[in-house]
Amino acid sequence: MPNMRPDKNPMPHQDPQVRAGNFGEVALGYTPEQAVDEARRCLNCKHRPCVSGCPVRINIPDFIARMAQGDFEGAYQIIAQDSALPAVCGRVCPQENQCEAKCVRGVKGEAVAIGRLERFAADWHNTHAVDQPQSPAPNGHRVAVIGSGPAGLTCAGDLAKKGYDVTVFEALHLAGGVLVYGIPEFRLPKSIVQQEVDTLKELGVKIETNMVVGRSVTIDELKEEQGFEVVFIGTGAGLPKFMGIPGENLKGVYSANEFLTRINLMKAYQDGSDTPIQRARRVAVVGGGNVAMDAARCAKRLGAEVTVVYRRSEAELPARAEEVDHAKEEGIVFKTLTNPTAILGYHNPDDPRDPKNGSVRGIRCVEMTLGEPDASGRRRPIVKEGSEFELELDCVIMALGTSPNPLIKSTTQGLDTEKWGGILANEHGLTSREGVYAGGDAVTGAATVILAMGAGKTAAQAIHEALSK
Repeated sequence: MPNMRPDKNPMPHQDPQVRAGNFGEVALGYTPEQAVDEARRCLNCKHRPCVSGCPVRINIPDFIARMAQGDFEGAYQIIAQDSALPAVCGRVCPQENQCEAKCVRGVKGEAVAIGRLERFAADWHNTHAVDQPQSPAPNGHRVAVIGSGPAGLTCAGDLAKKGYDVTVFEALHLAGGVLVYGIPEFRLPKSIVQQEVDTLKELGVKIETNMVVGRSVTIDELKEEQGFEVVFIGTGAGLPKFMGIPGENLKGVYSANEFLTRINLMKAYQDGSDTPIQRARRVAVVGGGNVAMDAARCAKRLGAEVTVVYRRSEAELPARAEEVDHAKEEGIVFKTLTNPTAILGYHNPDDPRDPKNGSVRGIRCVEMTLGEPDASGRRRPIVKEGSEFELELDCVIMALGTSPNPLIKSTTQGLDTEKWGGILANEHGLTSREGVYAGGDAVTGAATVILAMGAGKTAAQAIHEALSK
């Protein structure tokens, strides 16, 4: 009999007052007893609506059925058939808008905690598994993957399982892409990402780091000189956006990308780190998405008083509700219906050599009201006349979205892109260049980990079909 409890088993967490001062993982994971109890809430629906909500089409009812029986390794093996990064997805996927949104149990209560169960199964496997994945027999075809983020790793993993000789080229010194430079340790520990990468290496995937494709080597050279038949571009969207307001060149203004990369990948939060970062007293984070929450919560852990500034209402914050709630619990202040108009700098007219000259001293904002819906379907923010005010700050972090780096486009003849920089690709990931595929944020602009994985999976299947003819 299913467990008809209407609500999910709660996820154990670090105490907010404790975790606000450390970078340890916030969510602590289910116990085996909690995992089995939660799995028994699944009705094992015949029409399986949850699967349709998963971009990589994990066989959710079957893995949960194994969980309900206490067969955690069996559950993991079912997940691994469709997902190259189960421990990652169980932590950072917006399940509430995807698989869990389709769950029948959610009609009269809370959906089954599919993401929490996926995380448990993956962590169980990583802790207890002894068997190494078996590399398939090589099929003689070589594929290059540019970028080791979720799209690239998924594409590489799916092709490796089919016997392809896959090499991943990563610009940074550590594989993982946005999973290591963008998502903080307290949401996604680097050790988890490394375990997933190691699993792919055991399948035969080769990873070359410190390789900036477009500089170290071009796509044409990969195909014509190094013998790769197909290239997949999964370079993400790492070019930051700014508002174009006065003062954005002051000391103490960061893009969220730079701020998070310094902390996450380069370990600037550690005492004695060689990577400099400002340990500010008062920080404003401009934006309301998941990246804004990550930046705000990192700044809090570095000792700052943090305010999130967002031009629409709280109801329209694009970040996951869970991340917003966690930020509030940690003491982060939200100023919604607020928009910056200028960043204010310090200037000492009596001492041009004052070291504070050119540094952030505050931010000027206006209050907003919401008008009619714009093209996005959200109500358009309108400036409230006479509402200007200032906030005293010494650091501003711009978390306004990103776009693809133009390097690949500028060094690859015949590769068509959108006006905003995204690579043009069809529904299978094929670009305007023969034998060149693309997927993830490099095509769509900044999106979610799981959508990037779905694109990598789609491209891998298309590549397989093309090379199997």
